[in-house]
Amino acid sequence: MGFSIWHLLVVLLIIVLLFGTKKLASIGKDMGGAVKGFRDAMRNPNEDEEEEGKEAPRLNQADTPKAGEGKVESREKNQA
Repeated sequence: MGFSIWHLLVVLLIIVLLFGTKKLASIGKDMGGAVKGFRDAMRNPNEDEEEEGKEAPRLNQADTPKAGEGKVESREKNQA
């Protein structure tokens, strides 16, 4: 027993009713972007290897937080 065109139309109608046309359009756009990104990655596999060879920028001593900065108070002090 196979699926006919009517089975597929009923399933499509149920999907549209559940998600709505705006949500389906955004899902289609996201899926298209993902496929495009995948194809680009498959065409240029050496591009990532070139980027890995570059050294990542390092933080300066002044950029690192000092001990005690950003300290979070306990809940007991906030409730009192």
